[in-house]
Amino acid sequence: MDISVVIPEYGCRAAVYELYQRLVTTLESLSLSFEIIFVEDRDPQNSWEEIIKLAEKDQRVKGIHFTRNFGQERAIAAGLNHSKGDYVVVMDCDLQDKPEGIKELYETVRKGYDIVFVKRTERHESAMTRFLSKMFYKVYNIFADDYYDPGIGNFSIASRRAVDAYLSMNETNRAYTMFLKWLGYPSVTIEMPSDERAEGKSSYSFSKKMRYAMEEITSQSNKPLHIAIYIGLTFAFLSFLTILYLVIRHFVDGSVPEGWISLMASIFLIGGLIMSTLGVHGLYVGNIYNEVRNRPLYVVEETRNLEEQ
Repeated sequence: MDISVVIPEYGCRAAVYELYQRLVTTLESLSLSFEIIFVEDRDPQNSWEEIIKLAEKDQRVKGIHFTRNFGQERAIAAGLNHSKGDYVVVMDCDLQDKPEGIKELYETVRKGYDIVFVKRTERHESAMTRFLSKMFYKVYNIFADDYYDPGIGNFSIASRRAVDAYLSMNETNRAYTMFLKWLGYPSVTIEMPSDERAEGKSSYSFSKKMRYAMEEITSQSNKPLHIAIYIGLTFAFLSFLTILYLVIRHFVDGSVPEGWISLMASIFLIGGLIMSTLGVHGLYVGNIYNEVRNRPLYVVEETRNLEEQ
């Protein structure tokens, strides 16, 4: 198998057939053997019906149907687990990423790279969405151990050894693009314009992105713990200076400023810092708990044109 195309499917039923047609046209023009793996992440639109029709029509179409919604990253992992291609393309189902771009991806990866990422040069989103997204990734990059370009999405191609290395990592939180970057294999980023979303809107709200960011940061970086320590030491030092100042004033003129408001403000400030620090530690403990449970990443209800693994 030359190429596997893995597509996590959620909320894009109307785009499934067009996506399939454009993929087949593109891949057949390259004269390559290929498979198209749709992973239906319990789409409320029941995209599984469309996938079944395509699988019955074309044996190159594979289908994986989850028992419930497990999330995009786990859907990608399921598709990769069943892929057989020497190279694996991962793309979203909403047709923002052009299937025709796979030709450029394949030609680029064959130049000696293991991974080729795609950066969108045109984003069909509102100004407010772009602004919030930009602010979100600025905050994310402060806490993360590596720089993440918000223009880079899941649309990419990876060699079989890169895919196998990714699958060897068994973490519960597994951001696909970030994990590929962490592997360290030769990679390159190419720019490619995107189209408008074929149907619906993104299921990633700003609050969901924030929650996702906290999960990924605490699963991949210890920086929040270091920051919590630095903040604690800073306030301890400031408290020491304050105490020293009050002692000196007591012996110099016998007057020590008193006030219920300042006292309560200090208590709430220190209490808030303690609680936030405990919260950061709690996130890490929660991640440890999720890992030691060792639950499967996903549960498959049924498949089409492939054997369960």
